[in-house]
Amino acid sequence: MKKKLVMIGGGLAALAIVAFFTLQFFLGSIVTNAVNHFAPRITGSKVTLASASISPLSGSGTLSGFLVGNPAGWSSDRAFYLGKIHLDVAPFSILGDHIVINEIIIDQPEFVYETKIVASNIGDLLKNIENATGSKDKAGQPTAKNGQPVKFEVKKFTLHNGKVTLGVGPAALTIPMLPIELTDLGTKEGGITPDQLAFAVMKNVTAGIVSASTKAIGQVGATAGTAAGAAAGNAVKNAGDAVKGLFDKKK
Repeated sequence: MKKKLVMIGGGLAALAIVAFFTLQFFLGSIVTNAVNHFAPRITGSKVTLASASISPLSGSGTLSGFLVGNPAGWSSDRAFYLGKIHLDVAPFSILGDHIVINEIIIDQPEFVYETKIVASNIGDLLKNIENATGSKDKAGQPTAKNGQPVKFEVKKFTLHNGKVTLGVGPAALTIPMLPIELTDLGTKEGGITPDQLAFAVMKNVTAGIVSASTKAIGQVGATAGTAAGAAAGNAVKNAGDAVKGLFDKKK
C-alpha cells in the first residue's frame, strides 16, 4: 500500500512538473506571438521578438531579441534593438484583460538615430505610434478571451546603459544615453492600451535620444569648429523641435 502511494505521489509530482513547464512555454509563446503580430501595426515598421520566457508562479520573465525596424525612407534596418527585457508581472494577470507589470528593466539598449533637415527616424516612428493611438479603428488591438481589449499597467519602467548611434556607416558616432525611469504608467486610467503604453514610453525615450545627440554633436561641432559640425547640430535641434511638437499635442 505504501509503495502504491509513493508511486501515485511520484506520478502527481511528475504531472505537476510537466504542467509547469508546459504553462511556462505556453505563456512565452503567447507573448512572442502577440508582439510579433500586433507591434508592427503600432510602429508601422518591422518588429520581431525572438523569444519570451515567463514563470507562471512568480511572474518573472525575460523577453529576448526585440528589434524595431526603421520606418520607410531611412538607411538603417533598425531603429532600436533590445537584447534583454526583464519583467516582473503579476502572476496570471497575463491571461486576463488587465495585465499588471510590476517592473520592466531594459539594460544596454541600442538605438540608431538618423536625421534629415527637420525629420528623424525616431521622430517618424513616434508619429506612427501617435497615429495608431489616435486611430478610431481598434480592430487590430489585442483582446482577452472575454472579448475585452487588453490593457496594461506598468508600475515601474527603467532603461539604463543605453547607447545611441548617430548616423550610419563609417562616420557614425556612438554615444551614451542617460537612464530613464517612469512610474505608474496606466495606473490612474485603470490600464492603457498597447499603443498608448508604447507612446508613453517612446516619447520619453525619444527625448533622451535627442538630448544626448544634441549635446554630443554640439561638443563635436565646438571642438572641430567646422560648418559641417554646426550644420549637424542644427539638424538635430530641428529634429528635436519637431519631436517636441508631437509631445505638446498629446498634453
